[in-house]
Amino acid sequence: MSHLFATACTLVLLTTTRCLAVEVPDNLKKSNLVAWCIVPFDASERGPAERSAMLTGLGLKRCAYDWRPRHVAEFEEEILQYKKHGIEYFAFWGQHEEAFRLFRKHDLHPQIWHTLGSPNRKSQAENVTTAAATIRPLAEQTAKLGCKLGLYNHGGWGGEPANLVAVCRLLRKAGHHHVGIVYNWHHGHGHIADWAEVLGQMQPYLHCLNLNGMNTAAKPKILPLGQGQHDLAMLRTIVTSGYRGPIGILDHQSHLDTRETLLDNLAGLAWLTRELATPGSGGSKPTPQASAVTK
Repeated sequence: MSHLFATACTLVLLTTTRCLAVEVPDNLKKSNLVAWCIVPFDASERGPAERSAMLTGLGLKRCAYDWRPRHVAEFEEEILQYKKHGIEYFAFWGQHEEAFRLFRKHDLHPQIWHTLGSPNRKSQAENVTTAAATIRPLAEQTAKLGCKLGLYNHGGWGGEPANLVAVCRLLRKAGHHHVGIVYNWHHGHGHIADWAEVLGQMQPYLHCLNLNGMNTAAKPKILPLGQGQHDLAMLRTIVTSGYRGPIGILDHQSHLDTRETLLDNLAGLAWLTRELATPGSGGSKPTPQASAVTK
């Protein structure tokens, strides 16, 4: 009797494990990942050539470019170095006329990521209408550039998935079908519990998903992948949802070397994907190394 019970338990365990296992899609492979928040947050303050060499050395082939006023003089060199190293200039943060001029010059069409503001009107309808009207000139400009426009969640009303979706719908209804959403886990801790629901709402509009280690109440806010309490469950939700669009990993730790923080995220993502493919096979979580590296 005990033998039969043990056999039944084993079969249940094997069946459960198979049900939990998922096939890891191509968008989670290293060569398809987008490096994000690696320019002004790099403690080593790399320039375009050093940054491009670093990305190449890590096997990363796509970059979303964030910047500060001091980087404007380097805009064209960044483009040239990406071309030299075979790196896709995947996205540009915000808007700048010099960058837009260079995109036309070099026939580049990166996604443009722009924070959706919080209008603070009396009603939801007024908020949606105002937010859409505010972003419409950029929607028109990016359309002329042949660039997708990604509404970027960064807190407040404009960071809520339902509001991002509502503005996208209104803009697309007006003919701006290139407008979508760029959603960042590090600005989305309030939606850990209902992640499956909000992902489903946003999925038809998603231009990119940027990952981060996710602990309850953002403690801490920025965390390497694989170190968070909810990373595995949230990533499983992405894979099983059928989302196959771009995935980003980020630095966003200005006191640390970008190469080391990216390595920590790559190691964490590798562990997570092993666990997704074969639950229990990942071994121990990797130990982050970047905290020991300072400028």
